[in-house]
Amino acid sequence: MIAVIIMSVWLVTRTKIGSLQSRLHQILLLLAVFSSLVGCSERSHPGVRFALTNMPVTLDPRYATDAASTRINRLLYQRLVDFDETLKPVPALADWQKIDPRHYRFTLRHEAHFSNGRLLVADDVKATYEDILDPQKASPHRLSLSHISAIRVHGQRQIDFFLERADILFPGRLLMGILPADLLAKNHPFNRQPIGSGRFRFQDWPDEGHLRIIRQRDDLPVEFLAVKDPTVRALKLLRGEVDMMQNDMPPELVTYLQQQDGIEVQRGRGSNFAYLGFNLEDAETAVLSLRQAVAMAIDRQAIIRHVLGGAARPAVALLPPEHWAGNPEIRMPAYDPDKARALLLMAGLVGDRRPRLIYKTSSDPFRLRLATIIQQQLADVGIEVQLRSYDWGTFYGDIKAGRFQMFSLMWVGIKLPDIFRYVFHSESVPPNGANRGRFRSPEADALIDRAESADWHQASADYRQLQALLLAELPYVPLWYEDNVLISRQDVKGYRLAIDGNLDGLNDVTRH
Repeated sequence: MIAVIIMSVWLVTRTKIGSLQSRLHQILLLLAVFSSLVGCSERSHPGVRFALTNMPVTLDPRYATDAASTRINRLLYQRLVDFDETLKPVPALADWQKIDPRHYRFTLRHEAHFSNGRLLVADDVKATYEDILDPQKASPHRLSLSHISAIRVHGQRQIDFFLERADILFPGRLLMGILPADLLAKNHPFNRQPIGSGRFRFQDWPDEGHLRIIRQRDDLPVEFLAVKDPTVRALKLLRGEVDMMQNDMPPELVTYLQQQDGIEVQRGRGSNFAYLGFNLEDAETAVLSLRQAVAMAIDRQAIIRHVLGGAARPAVALLPPEHWAGNPEIRMPAYDPDKARALLLMAGLVGDRRPRLIYKTSSDPFRLRLATIIQQQLADVGIEVQLRSYDWGTFYGDIKAGRFQMFSLMWVGIKLPDIFRYVFHSESVPPNGANRGRFRSPEADALIDRAESADWHQASADYRQLQALLLAELPYVPLWYEDNVLISRQDVKGYRLAIDGNLDGLNDVTRH
């Protein structure tokens, strides 16, 4: 029966928006029949089981860039700085003082211990950041911190950072989980055996589908399970085999689950940015007229309404407009398939020169369905698209290596506008950053450089100008900011959704 349901999901991915409803009704009927046949197989479990679409790539914060790794590392490690609800940096592990524009002093606020019992001290902070700055270690976070010229400690609690240039954003850059200096020196395998000082400690990672951590204050076990297919995740929730899941669920399944006894659904506005990316070193996708045609050919409002169930808002830039560095004045090109066709005609991209693109995405059924709809909308204006879907590891590896023409992904948890350097500066081509599309613009570089050394008012103006430039050049086609949705068993209480989709709610979750 599970195979039948999964096959039905697969068939849905091959339909247009207009024919989705009848297919989805069939899936929900099959789901209802199956769940009634199997009954409840809930078993006693002392903790919480959380279903993930993808497991983390690494539990070493020096190398974590994917969403799952970032979110779970946040539970395992403490950071010097965090952000409040307005996305302004606030003290976490340490307070700070700006001695002068190129000198910041951080003082540890309270005692913290690593999960192996050792006290976290200033030398650990120094060792963590010096390791990230070591070019031989190839940390993807090195670039955003490369202007650190020296780090000095004073006793066990005080750390001074000296910069090569003024940087008003500097405190907000110190988000890295702190690692123990003695184990760094021994090349400890943090990627699979993390030693942090967060609210959770690592228990084990017995196989690729299961990861277990334990909450420090009460020894509550939390188990993460990889369940790629959303229908199977729904079945496991109904059967009591998992207790919670967040996001990555088709709206129709969310609605169905919300109607089931013993299941609760919580929704919240999100800032996670979905986009189409292009390889600007590829002969076809380097053509601006083609990227403009793609932007005009996608009916984002229809996708949000019919496929996302209204649980998203259209995006215009990587930062949402309410962010202090966002630009609420810019507008996406309107959905206009006729104008898209005209652009292709003017560029001579018709007939034998009709664009033929390979579009890479993950094998998640919902993401594949979205890609199929975009494929059809692009075909309607004369852009032929072949879909290539891969398991997460293969897909993400191809994107980081630049092996793509076009792909869809999502940036999660963005808070600082330094993301623009990491994603769009010409110095940030991997492995030095995440400029995976090889976008190179002297004007963009100059705006990024100037904003990082300006005061807050000038920086805000520079970032607004930069986002207008990026919308004109379209290294990304912005799609939408997805809402956050938590689906849980009714006896799981206390979890609060965060706008960036982090998993901090597990700090306070209880079972009743």
